[in-house]
Amino acid sequence: MAQRIDEGVTTRDGVITGPLRESVNQAREMAGSIHNDAVASKLGFRGGTVAGSIHMELFPPVLLEAFGDEWFRRGTLSINFKNPTTDREPVRALVDAPSGKSGQVRAWIEREDGLLVGEGTASAGDVSEKTALQSIDPNRFAAKAPRILGGLEVGPIPEKRVEMPRAAQDSRREVITEWLDSYDDAVASPTTVVHYLYGYPSRFIGRVTEGEAVGLFGAIEIRHVNGPLVLDRTYTIGGEILGIGESPKTEYVWFESYADDDDGARVAEMRMQLRWMKASSPLYAE
Repeated sequence: MAQRIDEGVTTRDGVITGPLRESVNQAREMAGSIHNDAVASKLGFRGGTVAGSIHMELFPPVLLEAFGDEWFRRGTLSINFKNPTTDREPVRALVDAPSGKSGQVRAWIEREDGLLVGEGTASAGDVSEKTALQSIDPNRFAAKAPRILGGLEVGPIPEKRVEMPRAAQDSRREVITEWLDSYDDAVASPTTVVHYLYGYPSRFIGRVTEGEAVGLFGAIEIRHVNGPLVLDRTYTIGGEILGIGESPKTEYVWFESYADDDDGARVAEMRMQLRWMKASSPLYAE
């Protein structure tokens, strides 16, 4: 599974750093979305935000330098998003250099001016340590009386067969932050993994939520179990809602999802925190 590693990746003082890239806000025209300039500005953001999943496409060249192809086979990327960015603001991915081609290291995203955009962990191979997101208790700030998520309960997400055509990834070729040769062979990029492990579970979650509210990604972890996830195939998607919580400004849900192949083998998994802005919901109107 030969990959193209970008020449802009550097290693210095024990840190592997990717080149500055301009992550594209691909959903600026989506009405009612946090990615829309007008909607985001009304909620106090500088403008429409770049989805956290898009920033995850900064990492493959850095992770290939750190771990080689093993990252696409048995690798993780676990990021808690801290500060949003807007369309084409320069950002870069960084990881601590591992001592070998396996293990777990710190991983983070910085804006050009050094602002921390997101941080967590990355790993490859057999790792005993918990990832950044697995170290967070999904019920630490449990919501006692959620309004937006009032119809949701902790428990399983029923399985469903989902086709994963490569056309969606191919159509994004010009805006994928780091295009690898293996994507030409239908290997799923990090954003594509998120797209398919988020799509069906998010619809399951959405069908039992009450009212309308603006949502955003709070944290994302992808795990290649027997990877890579290859497109133009049909997988069984399922998962579990782990916790429903709230902060002063949001309600949120933690959930896990997975993709199994036709033989029942686990190919990939994801852990995600989805947030909804209280200020955008009529259920919080004074």
